[in-house]
Amino acid sequence: MLHKRKSKVLEKSNSRLAGLQSIDPALDLGNGITVAAYSVKVSDLELKVNKLNEMKATHDGLAAELRDAEKEMRDYNERVLEAVASRYGHNSEEYAQAGGKRKSERK
Repeated sequence: MLHKRKSKVLEKSNSRLAGLQSIDPALDLGNGITVAAYSVKVSDLELKVNKLNEMKATHDGLAAELRDAEKEMRDYNERVLEAVASRYGHNSEEYAQAGGKRKSERK
C-alpha cells in the first residue's frame, strides 16, 4: 500500500501565505509577487499533491484487484492441471503439454 504523499513545501507555503495575508490580503511586493499570485501557486501545488494521492489510492485499489485475480488464476490453473491429470494421468503426454511435470520425469 502506498502512503499518501505529504509535501513539506506545501505546508510551509500555506503557512507563509497565511502570514502574508495577515500583513495585507492585497500585498504587492513588486515583480509580480503578490498574495494573489502566491495563492494561485500554492493552490496549484495542492491540486497536484491531491491528484497524486488520488492516483495512489486508485493504484492501491487496482493492486488489490490484481492480487485477487492472480490468486484466483493460480487456483484455476491448479484445477485445470488436476482435471487434465484426472482425465489423462499424471504421467501422460497431455499432462506435460498442459504444463505439468510427468511423474516419470520427476526426481
